[in-house]
Order: sequence, then C-alpha cells, then structure tokens
Amino acid sequence: MNEDLLHILEHPNAELLATGFEFTEGPVWNPTDDSVYFVDVRRHQQLRWNRRTGTEIVRENTGGGNGTTFDNCGRMLMCEGRNGRISRKDSTGIWTTIAESTPELKINAPNDIVCRSDGTIYFTDPIGRQFPSETGVREESERMTDDSRIKLIDKSGKVVIATGVLEFCNGLAFSRDEKILYTSISFRDERCDIEKRSGEKCPHQRILAFDVSSDGSLSNERVFAVLASNEGSIPDGMKLDVEGRIYCTGPGGCWVFESDGSLTGIIRTRELGSNLAFGGNDYRDLYITARTSLYRIRTKTEGIA
Repeated sequence: MNEDLLHILEHPNAELLATGFEFTEGPVWNPTDDSVYFVDVRRHQQLRWNRRTGTEIVRENTGGGNGTTFDNCGRMLMCEGRNGRISRKDSTGIWTTIAESTPELKINAPNDIVCRSDGTIYFTDPIGRQFPSETGVREESERMTDDSRIKLIDKSGKVVIATGVLEFCNGLAFSRDEKILYTSISFRDERCDIEKRSGEKCPHQRILAFDVSSDGSLSNERVFAVLASNEGSIPDGMKLDVEGRIYCTGPGGCWVFESDGSLTGIIRTRELGSNLAFGGNDYRDLYITARTSLYRIRTKTEGIA
C-alpha cells in the first residue's frame, strides 16, 4: 500500500490509532497537550487522542460538530453543522457562539474552517444541513437552500459573504503565505452520485483556488485540480505542507497534488477519509479521519502548522 508515494511518506502503511466511532471528522493538532482532537459527527461528540491516554470524550452535544481549527489567539473554533453556527472555546473551556444566522444573513450548515494570521476566519457554508452518507454524498436535509458559499468572520466579528454561489464547497486550506485560499468542491448535484454508481468518472469533483487580498476579500476563482474518479467518497478536508503540496481526502483515499496542480498519488487507508491534519512535534504526523476510525501516517515533509 502506498509504495509509489515513499518519496513523500516515511512508511507505506497508515497506522490505526482509534476506531469504533460512527463518522469521524474535524481533526486538529493541539501542541499544548500533544493531542489530536477530532469529532464524531453523528454522535455529536468531540474527542481527544494521544499516546499516553488514548481516546477520551472532551465535548458532548456539539450540534453536528465538524471542521475545527484554532484562531490566532489559540482558541479552538468549531463548525456546528446541525446548529448552523460557529462556536469558540475560551481559556476556561466554555464554548460560546461567535457566528449564527441573522435576519440579514443566513448560515446553513458550516462545514470546514480556517483562520488567517490577522484573525479573519473563513468557513464553508454549503447547501442545507449536510451529514455524510456511507457513499460520501449528502443525504436529504432538514432544510435546503442553493446558497453554497465561503463566508468570513472579519476582525470586528461581522459575518460577510466572501464568494459567489459555489457548488457544494467543503474543505478549506491556506497556502503558506496566505495569498491563496483553496476549497474542495464535493459534487455538483445528485447526478454526480448517479454517474459514479454507473461506473463513470465524475468530472465535477475538484479543488478551486482564490486570491486573498490584504483586506481578506477573495477573487480570481479558478480550478486548481480535478479529482475525477468513479471510486467512493468525495473531495473533503485539505491541508498543505511547507513545499506547497495539497493533501485532500477524496475518492479512494487522500489525493496529493504538487503546487502546480499535478497529481503525485493517492494515500490509501482501510477506510475512506473525510479530513486530515498535520501534527506531532515536527508536524510530519498526518492524522486522517476515515469513517469509523482515526489513522496516522508519517510524511517526509512537515505540514503547515
């Protein structure tokens, strides 16, 4: 497994760290306690894993907790997909809402989240309430809109629309210099699932790139890479390493692209991945959430912290 990727991986096989969950997502490395945090979307739990203590539940009732990151002050942020809001944990461990729907701007189901070094927070807000099915394609939701966009929370706390309407936007990641923001597009509509079930390669699964201006606005939308495949799962979580490679969970495994968009290969795990995060003391441990489990594989290049 993964022998063709040994120029970027230390070992071809991913290590199983924990299993027995319903649907894992939202991994993030916390250097203050040498732990990786992740969520079980369907059980509405956040968990923590490290070698000393194994796995433990650290938050219940996450409201469909999904993408997770830290802000520029070291406070944890979480997308609460079912609740339709963004929450933040303070130094005392209390979670508070920092963004939710208003009469002026509706928030559907926040999915993934990143924070720029100046404190601007970006999150994907795809159509309706999205909970992953076993095929990786969204199920019917409690409420649906066609308003799938990237939104941002500016330094004053105001939520602003950052893009036009996108097809189902999912994962988010910055380039190292924060001049480019990438997002994964999981599918166009239900016809993509029909194409894949019939053995066709779906051409609508891809990664988009946007230029990020100094004021935080996004422009110059373009296709960075296409994840055309008839294998299971969809483009989802993304991270970059310091050499500019993009690691994106997707059909059949974690796709690795060079900085020019050329495909290096696909990291295979025993279960289809949903998201990933670099961690460890040297940020060369790649943690992958995959269906019922959490995996780790060592890379030869450190990830962007």
